[in-house]
Order: sequence, then structure tokens, then C-alpha cells
Amino acid sequence: MKNPIAELDGDEMTRVLWALIKEKLLLPFIDLKTEYFDLGLENRETTNDEVTRQSALAIKRLGVGVKCATITSNAERKVEYNLKNLFPSPNATIRAILDGTVFRKPISVPCIQPAVSCWKKPIVIGRHAYGDVYKAAEMQIPSAGKVELVFTPDDGTAQKTITVAQMQGPGIVSGMHNLDESIKNFARACFLYAIDEKIPVWFATKDTISKTYDGRFKEIFTAVYETEFKEKCTKAGIDYFYTLIDDAVARVVKSDGGFLWACKNYDGDVMSDMIASACGSLAMMTSVLVSPSGVFEYEAAHGTVQKHYYRWQKGEKTSTNPIALIFAWTGALAKRAQLDGTPELFSFAKKLEDAVFKTIEKGEMTGDLACMAAPAPARILNSWEYIDAIARMLV
Repeated sequence: MKNPIAELDGDEMTRVLWALIKEKLLLPFIDLKTEYFDLGLENRETTNDEVTRQSALAIKRLGVGVKCATITSNAERKVEYNLKNLFPSPNATIRAILDGTVFRKPISVPCIQPAVSCWKKPIVIGRHAYGDVYKAAEMQIPSAGKVELVFTPDDGTAQKTITVAQMQGPGIVSGMHNLDESIKNFARACFLYAIDEKIPVWFATKDTISKTYDGRFKEIFTAVYETEFKEKCTKAGIDYFYTLIDDAVARVVKSDGGFLWACKNYDGDVMSDMIASACGSLAMMTSVLVSPSGVFEYEAAHGTVQKHYYRWQKGEKTSTNPIALIFAWTGALAKRAQLDGTPELFSFAKKLEDAVFKTIEKGEMTGDLACMAAPAPARILNSWEYIDAIARMLV
């Protein structure tokens, strides 16, 4: 490798597999260069979450990052890990700093058929990676009273105030925001990705209900298409289609796939998990954050596999699927190779991906895939056995 990538370590079972992947599949074969950041929950607590911010700045500086799955702290985790603070999702913090769009695409294997039988081509999720509930300000309301939304302009002009709710008793309230420029960059990234992949773009919101918030998304997305990409899309032979989010869901399960589904932040979070699960497993989904400045962060689309981690702590060898973690590494290595002009590193990344597929095609896989494979697998492997089997393919 000519230049390093930013390496962001994570939590629980994925942290265990992260180290195993490096030991078995990377370090024996390449001169791996990284700038390492420990985003484990304890270290985020120790550094007052500064490590998360520093890792995002490193990705921005180096151009490429690779991230393990991390815990987003909540009340239960606060007790479990004896935390003093509840920091935001590391992914949300990093995405806000990089201002990118997350693209998630299923990892297709011939012997694993999608649960939705009509899906013949991959459905790519383009997830807006800024704002909404992930940057929301929330409050627990203790008693009856008025909740207001107030805007105070920096230029000293008059405030604007609207009533959110006249609370009749205790409850909860949340205030979300987004930025026009971030929405524009989201739209641009989606159209650029679709043109490169030669697939049509779907975009969906709930603008009939959220006439201002979701309506603004629809307005900006459509304007970017009409003024910047309509001619380019026509030339590439692809279409742009807008519909309501509930209509999009109904259409998706009856489609044959082969399109980019652009989603707002929360919608994309949920729908990408649905697509991944229907295509075999949450571990069968690539995820890349693409910044408009040309910065790339590759990660696993799934969580930290908490239940498997508790079993591992008791000494069990779990059958946790490491494929999304492996593909996070191969995506980052391939992008580093493209940026640096190192074809041998690019070839290794593709060789490692091929080794993953060949191992499955040989009938050796983890338990989550075994229940969907046709024909049935020759062997169901634990994570250590599966990674060893991939390593043998690389020799």
C-alpha cells in the first residue's frame, strides 16, 4: 500500500471478528497500512467522544476509511458499561462531518435465493446520511403545558414561533432538522451513482402528511434532477421516479429489482435492513458512505451482534457471518488502490471477495446462510472455521 486508510475499530462480536479478519485474511497477504482509531464504547467514553470526531477528520484527510460496527449507547448500555454519558451514534457523527450519502447493496450469491421470489437484480438503497431523528433534539415533558418551535434569525430580524403541541399531561417531544445543501448533495450523489451503475432512481417521502419537511425533500430532489441530471440520465438510459414512501414499499416487493431506492435517513436505515435480510442475511449487504468531496467510508451495514458476543464471552464459538465486515475491508482497499494507482492491491481485494464466494459455492458457510442455501450446504461452519476456509482459498 502506498497510503494508509483510516481504520475505525468497534464493539462486541464484530470487534472480535474484525481482529480475526485482519490476522487471517489481510496481514499475511498485504502490507496493510492504517491509522487506527478505537471507537469501542469504553474508549468513546474515556475520550469524551473526541475519538469519533478525530476518526472522521482522518477519513476526510486520507480519503478512505473502513469502520467496524459500533454500539449506539442507550439507557440499558449506560448501566451495562457504567457510562457517564450517552453520546450520539458514531455513524451519525461521522456522517454529519463528511456530509455524505450511504449506498447499501446486497451481496448476491447464486445459491442463496432472495426471500422475495420476484427479485432478480439487486436493489440498492441510497440513504441520506444527515439529520432527521439522528440529529434530533428531544425532551421529556413532565406536565401539561405548551411546546413551541422557535426560530431566531442571526440577522436580528423577528423570531418565528409555532406551537408544536398543547400538552395535556406528561409526554415526549422531538425536534428534527435538515439542510438544503445536504439534501442537494444527497440528490447529486444518488444520480451520479445511478448513472455510473446505469440503474433508475426511485425517491420516496411522505409529503402528503409532512408538507413542509418532506415536501422540501421532494422539491429539492426534483429540482436537482431537472436542472442538473435530466439530460445526463436520458443519455444514460435511466429514469427518475417519485412516489410516496408507502407506495414505494408496496412496489418494491412486487418488482424485479435493479434500481436505486433513494431514502431519507431513517427510511434508509430501516429499508436497507429489510433488503439485506430478504437477500439472505443482514451480513450480506455492502455499505459505503460517499462524500461530495470524494471521500469514502466503508462499513458493515449490521450491528455489533450482541447476543453472539455474550455467547462468545462464555467460551462458545458462534456461527456469526463475517461477510459484510470482509467486504468493508475489500471496498476500502479497492478504493485506496484506485486512488493510489496500485493495481496489485485492487487485484487482492477482488481475489478476497472471490474467495468468499467460492467458499460458499463449495458448500461451506455460516448458519444464517445455510437455512436459505439451495442445495443445502455440505458443512455449517463457525466464524473461525469459515474465515480459515476463506484463507485457504487465498493461498
